[in-house]
Amino acid sequence: MVPEQHSSLLFPSFLRGSYSEVQQKAHEEGLRCGRQYLKDGRFPPPQALLEVSPGEVVVANDTIDFNRERSAWRLHRVPHVLSGLSEALDWQDTYPLRDAYEAFCRETPWGALYFAIGRTAPHGAERMSLRFQALLRFWEPLESARYLFSSPGTALTLGKLVEESCSWAMDAWCLVGGDSVRERLNTAAERMSRATREDSMEAILRQLPRVLTLARDLKDREAVADPFFQRERLSSLDSAAFERVSGAHPGTLIEKLYDWDLELGTH
Repeated sequence: MVPEQHSSLLFPSFLRGSYSEVQQKAHEEGLRCGRQYLKDGRFPPPQALLEVSPGEVVVANDTIDFNRERSAWRLHRVPHVLSGLSEALDWQDTYPLRDAYEAFCRETPWGALYFAIGRTAPHGAERMSLRFQALLRFWEPLESARYLFSSPGTALTLGKLVEESCSWAMDAWCLVGGDSVRERLNTAAERMSRATREDSMEAILRQLPRVLTLARDLKDREAVADPFFQRERLSSLDSAAFERVSGAHPGTLIEKLYDWDLELGTH
């Protein structure tokens, strides 16, 4: 069942409170949802929704959440819901349940935003396209709030938040087209949704020079940085392995660079 959409911005009450309160409430929400899903294959809606007042600040990144005793909206605590889901299954084969919960959450503004800007795997092209499309559907209500993401003293508009958190996708998938962040994200989402393996390959190759600057302790940097080497290694990946990197997400590409570097060192 798709949760009802509202013109005002509503977040679940379990994301509001001090750091420790939100952590506990989010974990309990995951347990509640996991147990219900095991019974009838459905997730219950949040027990209470509260309005996020226009201009109210939402903390969207754990690393800048310093004033933890202050009551605030803490979107970055959604992972504790996911841990509760896993605990409900005794940590056995939890990925299908997590995927189902993500699909459920993408029909809400808070869930759409979290999964679009967060670091939750997987980051393949198809999954990221679904996440960005969900965020775009809720763009108007989400614009009413402000977000702490990269600096504890600077509250960002939605556009600035997406620019800081999702620039990698727009750089890799939207070379031209669209003057605003919203338009560029929409173009990237559309291209990711219909990407062929070759499309993803080119997006990855465009992203790798930037990602290489983040991988500072590669032992065989010259070889790993060679575009011919990169293309050859990407071409050799099986379908499942390629799907994991197909979105050109920096985190997954850094892991792949270190894998290649380690392989070179063993020969």
